[in-house]
Amino acid sequence: MPYETWRKKPVDVQAAQWWRNGDHPEDGVGELAPDPAGGEYRRVEGAVVGFFRHPGYPGDETHERCGRTWHEHGWIDTLEGGHRVCPGDWIVTGVQGERWPVKPDIFRATYEPVGERAA
Repeated sequence: MPYETWRKKPVDVQAAQWWRNGDHPEDGVGELAPDPAGGEYRRVEGAVVGFFRHPGYPGDETHERCGRTWHEHGWIDTLEGGHRVCPGDWIVTGVQGERWPVKPDIFRATYEPVGERAA
């Protein structure tokens, strides 16, 4: 059976460029959060993009792709599992609230501004 050509339907999404912990509008860094053990605590890690933690990647070493240290990276849980977030990546929120990181060059090639930003 031969391939057919399909075009992706235009769907508006929300996106925020991420540079460091707390950048995402819904990260809530510094806000009071409920402590599972009781009481409250002041959130120091982003609720959307968390700290990047991996025993195989020393924090002071440089990531070859983006040239930043691992301490500067974030981590986001997606429907496909977790993904590393490099400084400068865009965090896209889809129509059902799902989130995923997109590299800046892919973001520019795939998305365009809507509304006031488009003018």
